[in-house]
Amino acid sequence: MTRVKCCGMARIEDALLAAQLGVDAVGLVFAVRSKRRLSPARAREIRLALPPFVSVVALFMDDAVELVNEVIEVVQPDLLQFHGDETDAWCAQFGRPYMKAVAMGDGAAALPRLRAYPQATALLLDGHAGGQTGGSGRTFDWSLLPRDIRQPVVLAGGLDAGNVGAAITAVRPWAVDVASGVESAPGIKDAQRMRQFVAAVRAADGEVLDRAGQLPDGMRPSE
Repeated sequence: MTRVKCCGMARIEDALLAAQLGVDAVGLVFAVRSKRRLSPARAREIRLALPPFVSVVALFMDDAVELVNEVIEVVQPDLLQFHGDETDAWCAQFGRPYMKAVAMGDGAAALPRLRAYPQATALLLDGHAGGQTGGSGRTFDWSLLPRDIRQPVVLAGGLDAGNVGAAITAVRPWAVDVASGVESAPGIKDAQRMRQFVAAVRAADGEVLDRAGQLPDGMRPSE
């Protein structure tokens, strides 16, 4: 089953709805450059309101070590996510599992970056170009992706209820990540769009299993 992450949460009620819909993870943004940025104190309120078994992901982009450490202390996220030009060693210095976003908007020129983060727990492939923030609402050419990516793939970039099924069929990712595709404004989630997105993911999973009679590539146990 394809996991779902809903990113850019800014309201407790949106995070709780995500949990009720069966979303696996919520993303809280701390990047100074982001319009969805939260203070650590506000993020902690959302974190404490969530029920068990919903992971909290803290997102940064070329931010100071001090900010990352503050968020770790105050929010206690389950996973760190880095969206900028951070190196593998820089991301790993916090001693926490991390996911590295790779900007796929540059096309084939972005492919070498898929090998640059061996310590990452997963790779999040987004539709924006290098140096730009995520949550742009842009897709990228899914056919560019090699089939031998070592880490689990989290597919992002311009996903919504209308195209996430095609994305799952084409890429077979471990998870999908949505932000602007379920928003009425940056950081403000639309309940109906959230419901439609999760339903579309579940429908796509069912179609994949019906067609292939096997688990999607991203969900097969390693040999």
